[in-house]
Amino acid sequence: MSYGVFSEFYDALTANVSYDKVSQVLSSLLTRYGKGRGLLLDLACGTGSVSVRLAKKGYEVIGVDLSPEMLSEAQNKAFTAGQNILFLCQDMTALDLYGTVDAAVCTLDGLCHLPDEESVFAALRKVSLFMNPGGVFLFDVNSVYKHRAVLGNNTFVYDTDDVYCVWQNTLLPDGVTVQMDLDFFEPVSDAGDYVRQSERFTERAYPRETLEAMLKKAGFTVLDVFDGYSEKPAHDTSERLLFAVRKD
Repeated sequence: MSYGVFSEFYDALTANVSYDKVSQVLSSLLTRYGKGRGLLLDLACGTGSVSVRLAKKGYEVIGVDLSPEMLSEAQNKAFTAGQNILFLCQDMTALDLYGTVDAAVCTLDGLCHLPDEESVFAALRKVSLFMNPGGVFLFDVNSVYKHRAVLGNNTFVYDTDDVYCVWQNTLLPDGVTVQMDLDFFEPVSDAGDYVRQSERFTERAYPRETLEAMLKKAGFTVLDVFDGYSEKPAHDTSERLLFAVRKD
């Protein structure tokens, strides 16, 4: 899906995400697996928060996202940070780079926005196709447990200086897909007037064993699966799984 309205408020509504920690863990793991420098793909890069931080750590970064609005925010962020990052507007299932990369990352459940296993496998194959042998791919996904026990059928409210957001989730009958309905209320006057805008998208979780099978078929070897960005092994109630895989 392509974020439209959400892109304007994305950074404000994800202010609780520690991008510094995420980027530090990614950099640490890439170094551990022998990819401390080089050409790096940030898949589903969003507004570029991770792209900019990894560029500052010395990586030559290519950011890819389906949303032009998100990429506009990312380009502004990179310019402000003084980082020269190539941003491409592409569907990750139809990724088409100019050459191969040494490493890739995909953070904050980017793959979960794909609608089915066929789409996820298509994206994994594309990453494999444009990655040098021995390259490392780090990506995180929401767990099935998180979709069922944490996100599904719950409502979250965000109140920031710029927007009031009501985020309503619905767990769909398949038990792994969450429909997310967002209503944004943006103040436009001191008298209390506001503009309401809405957006809907879905995220789907995939069992760990399903992802591991797809990774093997796409030409990757699983190195580790972590409990989010803790660098500890994943377990049954992990809400986020961080995969570390190597291109065969």
